[in-house]
Amino acid sequence: MTSPISGITSAMSGIPGLGALPGVGDVAGTAATTGTPSTSGADFASILASSVDQLQGMHSTTDALATQAATGDLNDVTDYMIASNEAKLATDTVVTLKNQAVSAFTEIMRMNV
Repeated sequence: MTSPISGITSAMSGIPGLGALPGVGDVAGTAATTGTPSTSGADFASILASSVDQLQGMHSTTDALATQAATGDLNDVTDYMIASNEAKLATDTVVTLKNQAVSAFTEIMRMNV
């Protein structure tokens, strides 16, 4: 039997730089990084931009597989179902991260100086 977390881990591995963020550990249970700065030289904006680009690529792949399924050219419909679920999970993750970032920004703006 496969672990249900393995599916989440594989879907989240599609988001580049997610494990490089301080305090964000791997879903599989490895230790999270402490608040040390990243030595890779990548800043948050470039990580976010590449994540959105990869998410767009996942949706393009899903759309192409959906078109193949609709025209009857797709040999195995499970390919489409897997791609669709991966894109949905990645989208949900990005939306959750965005909501948390907006919430944190709102709280920072409410602070008295």
